[in-house]
Amino acid sequence: MSNSKDSLNRSDIESSLIKEFPDLTKAQISKSIDVIIDSIVEAVAVDEKVEIRGFGTLKKKINKAKLVRNPKTNEKLYKKENFKLHFKIGKVLHNELNSKLPGDE
Repeated sequence: MSNSKDSLNRSDIESSLIKEFPDLTKAQISKSIDVIIDSIVEAVAVDEKVEIRGFGTLKKKINKAKLVRNPKTNEKLYKKENFKLHFKIGKVLHNELNSKLPGDE
């Protein structure tokens, strides 16, 4: 990850992979990332669970249709059923995150 940033983006991942696999071109690495992301998106779109051992599980969940209220006008509105992406953290990632808590010494 870059030194002054708080997030990891696609170019950071590409840079790491270029260092790890110097025999592959930037275009090959970029294409590989595209294939992985497309595979995950397609699987979740057709209601498949995506499990990456040690990292976590992605699953499409339903937000049921319901009546909601606009707090400003008190108007009642009907919200249609829609979907959200649910992520359940994997055991390895959970342990890694919790092993580096500040103040634990």
